[in-house]
Amino acid sequence: MHIDTATFESVRTPIYHYDIQLLRKTLAALDAARHGEANIHYHYAVKANARPELLRIISGAGLGADCVSGGEVSAAIAAGFPREEISFAGVGKADWEIDLALRERIGCFNVESLPELEVINERAAALGMTAPVCLRINPDVDAHTHEKITTGRSENKFGIPVEDTVEAVRIAAGMANVRYRGLHFHIGSNVLNMDEFIPLCGRINELQRLLEAEGLPTAEIINVGGGLGVSYEEPDAYPVPDFDGYVDVYRQHLELRPGQQLYFEPGRSVVAQCGTLISRVLYVKPVRRRNFLILDAGFTELIRPAFYNAYHKIENLSSKEAEETYDVVGPICESSDVFQTDVRLPGGHRGDFIALRTAGAYGETMASGYNLRPLPDAILS
Repeated sequence: MHIDTATFESVRTPIYHYDIQLLRKTLAALDAARHGEANIHYHYAVKANARPELLRIISGAGLGADCVSGGEVSAAIAAGFPREEISFAGVGKADWEIDLALRERIGCFNVESLPELEVINERAAALGMTAPVCLRINPDVDAHTHEKITTGRSENKFGIPVEDTVEAVRIAAGMANVRYRGLHFHIGSNVLNMDEFIPLCGRINELQRLLEAEGLPTAEIINVGGGLGVSYEEPDAYPVPDFDGYVDVYRQHLELRPGQQLYFEPGRSVVAQCGTLISRVLYVKPVRRRNFLILDAGFTELIRPAFYNAYHKIENLSSKEAEETYDVVGPICESSDVFQTDVRLPGGHRGDFIALRTAGAYGETMASGYNLRPLPDAILS
């Protein structure tokens, strides 16, 4: 990656930079992984990055939208995503959010509990409408990823317990103001070992056979969620994720019925590598045997290291001096505001531009105004 630091001389940092050429290349690779199969659909997970300019590019590439709030549903519609290709997930949908999605006639609610299913049926009846739903099933499959981004184990809050699938489908199929469309799953995020998705395929195959044996309706949609990871360690070596290998796992191991539509919900894998957080060095602070590189960016702009102990590759874009060891930290009044410790970087000075790579997903969208700091802006090029 080459970033011209002159681009940032006249702007206030911290600021996000998005490489639009890489985003378009990523979207093209994602589309190519379909191999022309019309039953494969992609719904971009808006929570990964909801910047309107990026959403318009993604919707323009033919993707649908996976939303987890009423705000995201509205943002997806404003960005041009077709309403029939918008799905609405989340364990805690408020009545106003359900009503909004119904009135906008989105393609599907991904329902995460039987109480939620009852409320959606009631809200649809009150509006004189029918709500299209997929049932999100918690398959009790471990993706072996970070504990805070694992979603498919029985102890996680997401989805209907797998043992309740038959009952849930029977209830949904019998509701007057619900149209049962299919099943939805998601086992976790940033999965790099494609074999982790094979047990999910096996669980879906078992459930389909069980539902057929019970004489219940065949799912129109099988939604396997997202989860494909990216290389945080080597962003330049692997700028585009292995979409072919990802889709092929399901192509080889999932037993779809004739006419069934296969939905994926990529988020991180679409936008992570195209985004970089650009920061300036405020101070170089030597303390005993440590050197602190204090940036003007903190966990208010990129919370993942503090929240998940996540790694982001750090680069000094301004210096070519001999490397030194630094703790790279932010200005926030919290001890957890640390991006990385004991990192080797070219000798740093006040005013140097620092890049925190692979920050396009769950970076800007998770930014906060803690310490009354302004939200970061962005440059697209």
